[in-house]
Amino acid sequence: MIRVAAALIERDGRLLIAQRKKGDECGHKWEFPGGTILPGETAEECLARELYEELGIRVQVERFVCSSRVEQAGTEIELLLYEASHLGGAFRLEAHERLAWVLPAELERYDLAEADARLLPHIIAR
Repeated sequence: MIRVAAALIERDGRLLIAQRKKGDECGHKWEFPGGTILPGETAEECLARELYEELGIRVQVERFVCSSRVEQAGTEIELLLYEASHLGGAFRLEAHERLAWVLPAELERYDLAEADARLLPHIIAR
């Protein structure tokens, strides 16, 4: 099983989502930014590292929100979603084509990766 951590970052009532680059796994799908948890790394450490590497931002990882599990290309993936606050750094695109700040009710309009899409009922209910 692959464990992945993702961040729910809010600004002015809107949530940050990122579109994967074409050609990547889940290319052109939208996701909550984050990445694969490395051996010996906590989900919180992973998010701090991945968000700095992929977006150039520093975050404070806060509370666990929810999780989902999917099977993708024969591999089970567990996605762990955490609230995170942007502490600093200018957003840049390393692993993504675009970023968007969207209202929770607008998330269903985006073509989200399956693991992220399964989180929507919980996110919208917040």
